[in-house]
Amino acid sequence: MLKRLPILRRLLAVAPLCTLAACATDSAMQTEMAALRSELRTMREQQSRLGDRLERLERSTSVIRARSAPQGAQASSGKAAPAPTPAAPAPAPQLEVPDLTVVKLKPKNEPAPSLSTRVAVVEPDEEQAEVFVSGSSESDSGSAPAASAPVNTAALDSEFEQALSVLRTGNTELGVVKLRAFAEQNPRHSRADNALYFSGLGMIGLNDHSSAASLFERLIQTYPAGDAVLDGMLRLAECRLKLKQPEDARALYTRVITQFPGTAAATQAEQRLASLSP
Repeated sequence: MLKRLPILRRLLAVAPLCTLAACATDSAMQTEMAALRSELRTMREQQSRLGDRLERLERSTSVIRARSAPQGAQASSGKAAPAPTPAAPAPAPQLEVPDLTVVKLKPKNEPAPSLSTRVAVVEPDEEQAEVFVSGSSESDSGSAPAASAPVNTAALDSEFEQALSVLRTGNTELGVVKLRAFAEQNPRHSRADNALYFSGLGMIGLNDHSSAASLFERLIQTYPAGDAVLDGMLRLAECRLKLKQPEDARALYTRVITQFPGTAAATQAEQRLASLSP
């Protein structure tokens, strides 16, 4: 009995080590099993894709053979082959769509096509030539027109600013007179339309809506492409309302909306037209 005690002690000491070794072996086996399962799954997916691809190739090959077989038989026999019975259409092969590639094309450096610039020259008749000659001789015999004096643009701009300053400082009557005189004396100046517009505003300030309407009408008729024409049309519509002419005001607002859509003046015209009672 005493002899067996050391052996039991050794067995008891070795038992935990065996347990740990068994646990380590089980974890390693589980890891290896998981890796094998993953590889098996991957191989099955590859096999499935290869099978689908092989099936599509077989279908396309069978279709090609079916199309080429009657032509070969007819050529070998030299006789017209009977028309084949219509068969069910084979399913279209599912082709893999390749990846798209972006290609940048450079513009061609080619010269522009030449345009014909030749113009036919027509000589005048003898009667027309005599008229031209007589007209040129009369103009030469007469006195030459006097050359127009150069326009001092800076001085005119200063004159306009001074007139506008008079209007803004409170002397409305004198400002209106100066602005109207500037518009009449310089009708081709770039600020002539603005002079008429501010003159009309001054007359509105003096409660003379009839005179203001006349100035705005002159602005619209004389400078239809000016930068003050839209505001002038809106102001003219206000004068029409003050003069108890609502139909004319509606017509002006409608004209602004239809002729100048998308502008701030058109938006104001829509709002004011909606506020008018029908």
